[in-house]
Amino acid sequence: MASRAFALLFLFGTITAHAADVAGVKLDDKTRVGNAELTLNGAGLRKRAFFQVYAIGLYLPQKATSTAAVLEQAGPKRVAIHMLRNVGADAFTEALADGMRANLSEAEVKMLEPRIKELSATIAEVGEAKKGMALTLDWTGTATQLVVQGKPAGKPIPGEDFYRALLRIWIGDKPVQDDLKRALLGS
Repeated sequence: MASRAFALLFLFGTITAHAADVAGVKLDDKTRVGNAELTLNGAGLRKRAFFQVYAIGLYLPQKATSTAAVLEQAGPKRVAIHMLRNVGADAFTEALADGMRANLSEAEVKMLEPRIKELSATIAEVGEAKKGMALTLDWTGTATQLVVQGKPAGKPIPGEDFYRALLRIWIGDKPVQDDLKRALLGS
């Protein structure tokens, strides 16, 4: 009986350590950006045709189930991406830019263009996003920071409008994948 209780306690502890398992990638239920503790809002799998491209998790200060609630939420946020296949820098940045264009007006895209180019240049410096690589796009409260394998890459990119545009790639009106949007919003 005692060993059974211990086994249940151990299992419960394991469940709380990782909030999600997406295609074999374990996503923690909590993370930190700066001094802020964030909670996993939702997680899912990005697929392209029949290929698994990456596992992704959205971390927020408080859970939210709508795009508006996520975008309006103050404070740091994180999009955690775990690559499941190799993707070249050009293809990765093109996909990000296409996702923003699909969810923004032409005027908004034009206004963000210098910052899109800045992020693209940083990703180009990183090179290929390789299978197993962990990338995060963090909103620090003042800027967007790309983090690769736990280390900041490039300079922080100012403007919450830019981070909101990035979030719209996955949770906007025209997300890259409808079921992924639902998964990230926990619905």
